[in-house]
Amino acid sequence: MNGILVVDKPAGWTSQDVTARLRRACDTRRIGHGGTLDPMATGVLPVFVGRATRAVPFFEDAEKTYLAKVRLGLTTDTEDTTGTVLSRREVSVTEEQFRAVLPQFTGQIFQVPPMYSALKVEGRRLYDLARAGKEVERKPRQITIFSLECTAFSGDLAEIRVHCSKGTYIRTLCKDIGAALGCGGCMAALRREAAGRFTLQSAVPLEALLEGPEQYLLPVDALFDHLPAVSLTEKQTLRCRSGNPFSRPLADGLYRAYSPEGEFLMLARAQDGVVTTVKSFFEV
Repeated sequence: MNGILVVDKPAGWTSQDVTARLRRACDTRRIGHGGTLDPMATGVLPVFVGRATRAVPFFEDAEKTYLAKVRLGLTTDTEDTTGTVLSRREVSVTEEQFRAVLPQFTGQIFQVPPMYSALKVEGRRLYDLARAGKEVERKPRQITIFSLECTAFSGDLAEIRVHCSKGTYIRTLCKDIGAALGCGGCMAALRREAAGRFTLQSAVPLEALLEGPEQYLLPVDALFDHLPAVSLTEKQTLRCRSGNPFSRPLADGLYRAYSPEGEFLMLARAQDGVVTTVKSFFEV
């Protein structure tokens, strides 16, 4: 079984939980997900199956869109409502004040990764250190918030939609917004609406996937459907399968290359009239 499953991840599951269950349902050991979601989060989680796992590195830089709820007046050690409460404050923030602070969190900004994250410091996961009661210095990382809007506001609870680059921690964004407002804040809910080209419209509940994943499997070339396609000759297909370059008068750039029968063979690069393999996807 080869292809991509777009999971609508349920709350309470880790991304690894999802891949472990799908590994059994798909009867394969070759499986991986395209971007971790916190256990409390729901929404789009692309899972790559079989030879499609070779495409995971091409998905790592995908932009994401989230719908999140910000609980104002509350801070926790995990930066979300599942953690230990660190402080509670009265909230007198108006919707206008909340909206007014959002522009300072758009564009290229720096975030300090949370202690409860999978990042490693000196070979140890930050969440392992946090659970042991330790806190270490984390270097700020540059991220990009392409858009940030308030979609609802009521008392101490606000809803935001975030379109962002890879590496963005929405929990940290919620915390930082609360800090900028002077009352503190944390994340109360999170739903990923899109990851790269995959959206909630194409996502399937995990329960349905576990009953029969085959019918929901997307072909791996769906990940590259923004690139032009080229059909190879029989001779070029043989050279492709052996990993050899070949001549073809194509404009420089990336292409989806197919056999004469329509099999997706590889992600290819054309340069100066020579086509080479970036990554092959044909069955060996």
